[in-house]
Amino acid sequence: MIVNGIKGAFRIGQTLSVLGKTGVNWVRGDRPPTPRLLRQTFENLGATYIKLGQFIASSPTFFPPSYVEEFQNCLDRTPALPFSVMKRILREELGQPLDRIYSEIDPVPLASASIAQVHSAKLVSGEDVVIKIQKPGVENILLTDLNFLYASARILETIAPKLSWTSLSGIVEEIQKTMMEECDFIKEANNLKTFRQFLLDSHNDGATVPMVYENVSTRRVLTMERFYGVPLTDLESIREVTSDPERTLITAMNTWFSSLTQCEFFHADVHAGNLMVLRDGRVGFIDFGIVGRIKPDTWQAVSDFISAVMVGNFEGMAGAMVRIGVTHETIDVDQFADDLRRLYHQMDHMVPDTPYLAEEAEDEVNNILMDMVKIGEQHGLHFPREFALLIKQFLYFDRYVHILAPEMDMFMDERLTMLH
Repeated sequence: MIVNGIKGAFRIGQTLSVLGKTGVNWVRGDRPPTPRLLRQTFENLGATYIKLGQFIASSPTFFPPSYVEEFQNCLDRTPALPFSVMKRILREELGQPLDRIYSEIDPVPLASASIAQVHSAKLVSGEDVVIKIQKPGVENILLTDLNFLYASARILETIAPKLSWTSLSGIVEEIQKTMMEECDFIKEANNLKTFRQFLLDSHNDGATVPMVYENVSTRRVLTMERFYGVPLTDLESIREVTSDPERTLITAMNTWFSSLTQCEFFHADVHAGNLMVLRDGRVGFIDFGIVGRIKPDTWQAVSDFISAVMVGNFEGMAGAMVRIGVTHETIDVDQFADDLRRLYHQMDHMVPDTPYLAEEAEDEVNNILMDMVKIGEQHGLHFPREFALLIKQFLYFDRYVHILAPEMDMFMDERLTMLH
């Protein structure tokens, strides 16, 4: 307890030191636009603030567009820690010599982010796996930083109660819940098992998720089946494993859409890196660190919104968004519908005739999402974050249709079950 207190005090000192350095640079004339300055400061502050930056990037319902846009550039690729450090954590967590579990572990990581590092390995029983290992001290840093942020938010709310009718401390609490869940690999393992069961129950053999090796997984170590495949947006490579890329995309979309009603959560980060086409043609959903849950009382409005989108009923879209959002004002639904109609026509003009890069698709998705939320907020609406996460996945799939199946109508194709 005392050690954690000392570490916490040291962390607050580090934070104040970085903030002080930023202030000195500002006085000396290094004054980039405020959103960029904040993003650069967050990256210097490390794990918590990088995650906070990503939260801002995916939460146009909470933050101004200029900040949401800037934080799209918040990189969560951090220098890899030496394998000796990660090996020590593995030994501590698994409680036995590693050569009894793994016949080999690649010391060069596949990926290194702020919270964890991922290494490929082989079990002594012969299976290829990936090991997600939490970096040392991450949880203590997150708790210290988030408590510091929460205290700062409460002070700000006291000093400037009219700063925003959205509670700052409430936002920090939401961020804390999201981040602490990402630190608990048992929760991620349970998400993977739940989604696997959903696939079994729905007799879906066209999609899969990595199998978790529970006997060699803990709160800080997650050992999973290793998938070999290509990203969903790599059309040329997909053609090497399947003669019908369109059918593969339909499988991915039908799996995700059916999870909205048949699974207790939906995958809330279906960007190109998290959807793979495996060598046997199945779609692999990976990385279940971020999932979304819709409250039952909000679900009917969300369902009505999706149905309205599918038939291009802008009045229905506007009405459903009013029921989903939180407002202190009377909304002119007809005017709101007209504004959504204008945005929809702009989207049609934005779609290029030639294939484009997945990164461009991601930027476009973020921009459209921000525009939709902006229109809602112009009419006095504030949306729950889950709604933004849901719509973002919709927009990802819309972009994938334009890349993999440009002739397909996402809302009229009978092969797409959607919510029917």
